[in-house]
Amino acid sequence: MKVNYPAVLVAAILHWIVGAVWYGIFTNKFVELMAWTPQQLSEVENQSHTKEYVLAFLSSLVLVYVLAHFVQYTKASNLVGGLQTAFWLWLGFITTTQLASVIFEGRKPGLYLLNIGYQLVACLVAGALLAIWKPRAATAAVSQPA
Repeated sequence: MKVNYPAVLVAAILHWIVGAVWYGIFTNKFVELMAWTPQQLSEVENQSHTKEYVLAFLSSLVLVYVLAHFVQYTKASNLVGGLQTAFWLWLGFITTTQLASVIFEGRKPGLYLLNIGYQLVACLVAGALLAIWKPRAATAAVSQPA
């Protein structure tokens, strides 16, 4: 099975960017759900987050690489097929595994919904891109007229 690596890289970057935009839009709700005090928020804001950003991107890269395989397995070759593949993987793997943080770790259901909402949007974007981005066909040998 041939993976379209340029598509995987771009989809991973988009997945990561969607996270930045998502949590930028929902910053106040995220802070509220985390129940951070103003002092805790100030400490978080003053820290370097380079390591976290790198790990988040690597996580996006792995997720999208696996998603690319499922897009190929399902033979998704158009927008709808990519969206469907991403949706079912999101529903089956992300929503279920993240639910344990609510059940066993006492996380707030709102935080769960915020996090899986991001993953839904980001996975849909990645799945769509992976399905519609066709790799360049191998250049056929150009025959010279005799």
